[in-house]
Amino acid sequence: MKLIIIAAIGENRELGFNNDLIWRIKEDLRFFKETTTNHYIVMGKKTFISLNGLLPNRKHLVISSTLKETEGIKVYKSIDEFLLDEELKDEEIYVIGGASIYKSLLKYCEKMYLTQIEASAKADAYFPEFNEENYEKHLLGDYETNGLKYKRYLYKRK
Repeated sequence: MKLIIIAAIGENRELGFNNDLIWRIKEDLRFFKETTTNHYIVMGKKTFISLNGLLPNRKHLVISSTLKETEGIKVYKSIDEFLLDEELKDEEIYVIGGASIYKSLLKYCEKMYLTQIEASAKADAYFPEFNEENYEKHLLGDYETNGLKYKRYLYKRK
C-alpha cells in the first residue's frame, strides 16, 4: 500500500481543538477534496465522527477498537490489522488524521501534503514531529486568504 499524509498544521504543529479543525480555509479544503477524491482515506474514530457523514467519492477506512462496521466504512481494530490488509496492498491511501493515526503511520508514508499555516492557536491535537532531513521538500504554493498566510508543501521520503 502507498500511504500519503494530508494535513493542515499551525506554526506549532497544531491540528485541531475539541475534535474540530482550527482553521477552515476554503481553498485548502478544496485541495483536500480534489486530492483525496476517488481514493481510500484512513482515519481514527474521532476524525471519522467529526466528519458528520461519509465524504463523497472516497472509500472510508477507520482504525478503532470500539467502532462497529457500517455501510460505507471498513473498520480495523488496530494499526497492524490495517497495515496487513492484503486487499489494500496496491492502493493509494490518504491518511487524514487524527494526531495518533498520523503518529502511528508517519514512518510508513512515502509522501506528505502539509499545508503550513503562518499562525498559532489553542489546540489539543498536534501533528507529530518529524525529521525534515529525511524528505525532499517541494513548495506547491504560497497563499493568503482573509489575512491568513499559508504554504503548501509536498514532502517525499528520500
